[in-house]
Amino acid sequence: MFSRRIAVVGTGYVGLTTGACLASLGHHVTCADVDPAKVDRLKSGQVTILEPGLEELVASGLAAGRLEFVLGARNAVAEAEVIFLCVPTPMGQGGAADLSAVESVAEEIRNLLPERCVIVNKSTVPVGTAARVRDLIGREDIAVVSNPEFLREGSAVHDFLNPDRIVVGCDAQDAAERVAALYARLGAPTVLTDAASAEMVKYAANCFLAMKLSYVNAIAELCERLGADVNDVTEGMGYDRRIGQAFLNPGPGWGGSCLPKDVQALLQVSEAADFDFSLLRSTSDSNERQRARMVQKVKEAIGVDSLAGVRIGILGLTFKAGTDDLRDSPSLAVARLLAEEGAELTGFDPGVPLAVTGVTDAVTVVGDPYQVAKGAAALVLLTEWPEFRTLDWPRVAELLDNKIVVDTRNLLDRDVLSRAGISWHGVGRPTLVS
Repeated sequence: MFSRRIAVVGTGYVGLTTGACLASLGHHVTCADVDPAKVDRLKSGQVTILEPGLEELVASGLAAGRLEFVLGARNAVAEAEVIFLCVPTPMGQGGAADLSAVESVAEEIRNLLPERCVIVNKSTVPVGTAARVRDLIGREDIAVVSNPEFLREGSAVHDFLNPDRIVVGCDAQDAAERVAALYARLGAPTVLTDAASAEMVKYAANCFLAMKLSYVNAIAELCERLGADVNDVTEGMGYDRRIGQAFLNPGPGWGGSCLPKDVQALLQVSEAADFDFSLLRSTSDSNERQRARMVQKVKEAIGVDSLAGVRIGILGLTFKAGTDDLRDSPSLAVARLLAEEGAELTGFDPGVPLAVTGVTDAVTVVGDPYQVAKGAAALVLLTEWPEFRTLDWPRVAELLDNKIVVDTRNLLDRDVLSRAGISWHGVGRPTLVS
């Protein structure tokens, strides 16, 4: 079996998934992190990230001796043939990507690297970062490769092991081929290119998806004004192979740990290149407007001009179903806007059992969806958890003060709600009044 000795620096969503999946492909992987408590948990097989299949992969990697965890990057790289940098690149000053963690790791390990090893940027980084890291390493024998990830939270393991494509970029062809070979068992289409192009692929892909989401949200609003049904419209669009069915679901706006920061980062890169990317800027502005539009929909559904003192129940706080990730959650963004209007909010999310100080402060978090409905003027669904479809809706109707549900994800069966005596208000679809 083809096997390499690999180091992975960083054990967040991307790093831990990368390490565990590469170990499952037969490589020997050493994952490093700066958090001692986290390293100790991982050594014992404890995975706190809500990601299907990840805990099982970590356990099997540990049991097979192909996966280990150490404290600090310097303790992982000494014998590695390939080193993956999977550290955070959050939104920094003015929206540009903050590369301080990438640069810090590069400087920390440069004198510890084995000869002719390969550094791989797995983190999402601006065009030119591979060249920047190569300069920081300062060694002619060390190649720096861009190998962007395309993992969706909630299906990261599946996405890694069943990729649409593998993108590998380096100005040294042999280094790119060495990294591509790590994924050979997956049998995925592989794009070998230069580092700058590989770095650009990730931003180009994510920003296109953001534009697609903003576009369908705009179409949904137009459907409301014209009496059309966005579900039928997007179904008709999705069968067109040039468009596809993915990312055609309207909602309260896009968010999460990737799209917002990648849009802002590409806008910053565009500005630095003296290019007015007005289309992408409009995409971002439209997303902010969408969140405000959800607040207006709540007001209109209840029939009030002011939400001061109005009790509202919130279903869903995470940025998407199947995760516990609250980063840049559109659900929380809408909740904050409702709170700013004076609404009193109680929220439930299957992935968030307790309040998170400094994050969920606008909402009183409870552990029971029916408690959210009790005495509420309206129930607002903001995250598309499938279990919300199977709530006891007649019971919910009895608990609500006003039998009103604003379904910003068009998730619920509006006929079921109507039979329970609840008025259903969706996005881009005709209202169904009980």
